[in-house]
Amino acid sequence: MANRARAEWDPLREVLIHRPGIEMFFGLTEPYSFLYERAFSIDEAIYEHTTLEHALTEAGVEVQRLKRFAVDVEAKHPDFLDRVRNAILGIVHYTGPKAMVERSKLALRRNLDRFDAETLFNFLLLRPSVHLERHPGYRIVLPEVRLEVPLANLYFMRDQQALSHGGFILGRMSKPQRANEPLLTGTLLKVGGCDIAGEVRPPGTFEGGDFMPMGSFALIGNGDRTNAAGIRQILAMPIGFDEVGVVHQPSHPAIPGNELDPMIDMHLDTYFNVPGEGLAVGCTPLLNAARVDVYHRHGRRGLVREPKTVSLTEYLKAKHFDVIPISTLEQMSYASNFLCLKDRHILAVEVEQEIDRVLATLAQSARADPRRYNGLLRLARRERAELSERNEFFPHLAALRDHGVEATPLGLREITGGYGGAHCMTCVLRRSS
Repeated sequence: MANRARAEWDPLREVLIHRPGIEMFFGLTEPYSFLYERAFSIDEAIYEHTTLEHALTEAGVEVQRLKRFAVDVEAKHPDFLDRVRNAILGIVHYTGPKAMVERSKLALRRNLDRFDAETLFNFLLLRPSVHLERHPGYRIVLPEVRLEVPLANLYFMRDQQALSHGGFILGRMSKPQRANEPLLTGTLLKVGGCDIAGEVRPPGTFEGGDFMPMGSFALIGNGDRTNAAGIRQILAMPIGFDEVGVVHQPSHPAIPGNELDPMIDMHLDTYFNVPGEGLAVGCTPLLNAARVDVYHRHGRRGLVREPKTVSLTEYLKAKHFDVIPISTLEQMSYASNFLCLKDRHILAVEVEQEIDRVLATLAQSARADPRRYNGLLRLARRERAELSERNEFFPHLAALRDHGVEATPLGLREITGGYGGAHCMTCVLRRSS
């Protein structure tokens, strides 16, 4: 079947996910450098990921796990295995005494044919190299294994690519910590026979959390993770939309000096989403601050920018979307990072379980940089009190119910520590319109 996504609210048929494993442990050894928001329990995080998979299956969505998907691709395309083996020879390096290094290189080359597909996958996932140190005595060798940036964020399967109405847009990550992820996922999608609209090349960057198919148009976020060069390339691809709104990453008005903090609204889907046709959810201050450049298709000239720039709030109003507002604290607690299963049915993060940890992280930031974060912390604490008084936390909102939205809440309080919710953790393979 064709890989297409016309609108975020069209029925979700198939997704690709990655069940996190040992690579997550290495991410937790230095959460900041691995782009995690905070430390968390691996056991609980993996359990929560299984509940996400179960909820998808219960909703009738076909779920593919990345490792299993890779094994299937390798079984159907033996030549692909040769490419993987050659890639591993370029990843694994040996250092130490010359004779030992040569022996190890020869052994790896000889053993690659004996390794099963899962073992080969783990080479790509962990990216190990070995330093050898010889000591006196028979076979007294100290092998020090070093990992070159294991793919600790791979379970956020939204970001390496995005599905448009014309097929996959293969991305290029802006952070070196994640640079090798699209090399793995993009190659698997291409070899697996998926429809590809195009691939972002240097100097462009693009991450899938910045793309939203909206029926008659699409939105692309422009900011820290997706740059202007990447967007220009996407606008030239056959993505299947005659109108595209480029949404510039906004700064939060509670942060002084109009300073951008990419971790407040890293991707478009961290402050905006759509649970159904004609309906949006978003953080009002950010929607008001985000500026939209509108591109329309003009024959052979392709998508051409209109002269007027509007706010995202104004743009959505012109498109006749009702907007359900969420507080800044809910937005920072992954409220908008829900996954739409079909028109007015979503899988959403249970925000009430998130907010105290998010507040604690924000308080830590405010202690480190009070000028920048004290105002945001005061706002979040005030919103915490208001939410508690109303006893109405996303997704348990009267406004959602009034618009006919059925929300399935998921407890993801540990795994969101990596900075992302249900939307971030799913690569859409197919939606039906």
